[in-house]
Amino acid sequence: MNAQPRAAARRSAVKKLRSTGVIPAVIYGRLAPPQNLELDAREFGDAIAHHASENILMDLAVKGDQRPQRLALVQEIQHHPVSGHILHVDFHEVAPDEKVTIQVPVESTGEAVGVKTGGGVLEHVMFRLKVRALPKDLPEVIIVDVSALEIGKAIHLGDIAAPAGCEILGHKELTVLAVAAPVTEVAETAATAAAGDAPAQPEMIKEKKEDGAAPAKDGDKKADEKKPAEKKK
Repeated sequence: MNAQPRAAARRSAVKKLRSTGVIPAVIYGRLAPPQNLELDAREFGDAIAHHASENILMDLAVKGDQRPQRLALVQEIQHHPVSGHILHVDFHEVAPDEKVTIQVPVESTGEAVGVKTGGGVLEHVMFRLKVRALPKDLPEVIIVDVSALEIGKAIHLGDIAAPAGCEILGHKELTVLAVAAPVTEVAETAATAAAGDAPAQPEMIKEKKEDGAAPAKDGDKKADEKKPAEKKK
């Protein structure tokens, strides 16, 4: 991959570079201080288009630099949220004999028997696995065969065979893929019935006063209490 040192660092200058078909980039690592680079947008786009993931190891040819040849791993690619165009690229410079750790996508292959014959649902729990290896042994993607997976069964991290020269990191009991039982009509009916059996909240009923009736005053109550005694006399 061809690259060259980048002098533009401010936001306005970088934006102007993108308008000319250039992608701003940076390369860093323990071998040298970070350095700003620029890439040809079309050349870089063609380079990554043929790969299954963005975990790509590249030989960078930096024109006019004291270290023109760099072995670098594509660490991150930033895309525009709307157009999808590449905005920036991060490279991690590595040595051929240095092991690196990256996140590798995991994909399934085959049709699980629990899905095919039992109507189950394949659940993809983990989409990326942490892998450590030498640069030349880093996989772009890890493919797991789920054909023998039955309902209620799962494939754990420890069940996955690591590619040659690689080590899969993490707790071995973590679930990566599983087949869940289908939701039956009986279960749906039971859930609906349970919702219907929930106690209803009591309705607040307010007594409606007759039209024209006014609340009695204390003086009126006392007067009403005296009337029977006066009538007796």
